[in-house]
Amino acid sequence: VQLQASGGGLVQAGGSLRLSCAASGRTFSRSTVAWFRQAAGKEREFVAAIRSDGTTVSADSVKGRFTIARDNAKNTVYLQMNTLKPEDTAVFYCAAAGGRLITSSVTRLSSYDDWGQGTQVTVSS
Repeated sequence: VQLQASGGGLVQAGGSLRLSCAASGRTFSRSTVAWFRQAAGKEREFVAAIRSDGTTVSADSVKGRFTIARDNAKNTVYLQMNTLKPEDTAVFYCAAAGGRLITSSVTRLSSYDDWGQGTQVTVSS
């Protein structure tokens, strides 16, 4: 699966952005797709994931603010980000894994085979 992330930008604290991850490949609908982020000088961290059956997993830091969704007809996964905070500033990456991941695996970088190029999100205070 090839992935293309887009939708990043500069927004004020409290604002919203919607990221998109467009995929090519016939197996996309069966894939678990996730968003990770990496702030400057920090390790890449899990944000949210959505399985092929629509079930989702989110990091505690974004629960209630970020929502992940998928549109298999468009081969696209979205990350709606509301109430953004300066600490959300990072490069956001989407990633895909074939098949369904259990909860203990869905947050691990090593579980994902395919990665997009990243999109910068900057939240000003």
